[in-house]
Amino acid sequence: MKITRETKIDGRAGKLAIDGEQFRYEREGAAAEGAFSIAPAGPGSVSVLIAGRSFHVVLAPDAEVFVNGQRLQAEVADPRDRRGARDGAAIHGNRQVRAPMPGKVVRVLAAVGDTVEEGRGLVVVEAMKMQNEMKSPTSGRVAEVRVTAGAAVTAGEVLVVIE
Repeated sequence: MKITRETKIDGRAGKLAIDGEQFRYEREGAAAEGAFSIAPAGPGSVSVLIAGRSFHVVLAPDAEVFVNGQRLQAEVADPRDRRGARDGAAIHGNRQVRAPMPGKVVRVLAAVGDTVEEGRGLVVVEAMKMQNEMKSPTSGRVAEVRVTAGAAVTAGEVLVVIE
């Protein structure tokens, strides 16, 4: 199954495509592609192997990622969720909050009908012994909550829909 995501790493836009164990990453006219693998590397971290090089990755709250100890600000979005928005333009319509990686729902912090502000916690997902709070990407009303506490989720699975 091919997965395509738009990325913004330290403010620089790019595109990532994953198909099985193959990836392609494009940014500012340059591209990298090849085989990769991911394995748990301890609480809250993974080891990513690309072309024989190992990268220790730690996902932190608020879109922070540490790669081999270097802090990066990272955003990853499904282009199908953008609804035609371009380069920072306002995004209208429903917004889906997705699981960043496989894990288990620890707590659900919002219910259908709740009014939420941008940045409010909606769901807490535990992945590799690290708890990550999924926050509302925008102010609005909770239209759907698709998970319950204790549920297993896959990477990219929709957890909550905000309208």
